[in-house]
Amino acid sequence: QVQLVESGGGLVQTGGSLRLSCAASGFTFSTHAMGWFRQAPGKEREFVAAIAWSGIVTYYADSVKGRFAISRDNAKNAVYLEMNNLKPEDTAVYYCAVDGRKAADWPKIVEPDSWGQGTQVTVSS
Repeated sequence: QVQLVESGGGLVQTGGSLRLSCAASGFTFSTHAMGWFRQAPGKEREFVAAIAWSGIVTYYADSVKGRFAISRDNAKNAVYLEMNNLKPEDTAVYYCAVDGRKAADWPKIVEPDSWGQGTQVTVSS
């Protein structure tokens, strides 16, 4: 079955950086778009970033454009989220996700097909 295991979360000060990793298994990783969602306390889960199966095309939520970068390594079945210039409003549980839809559709996705257990990111002010 699909398994997505996130790592790399933690506590960081405003303006700091973190790199999240996601190890994927149980499906053909190289043919699926991958992405990240996040959920802050008291808020709904929201789209953060997506990357096409090729790794060439990426999409971002407006709130993270220019600060976050998604990448993937199809040889390692891994997807990453580099987060820079972090702000307190980035505090959330970050979830790696996989979905059968193409990456261009991800900003409209409310619930992806599968996601991991999440990793906590806390940005202190």
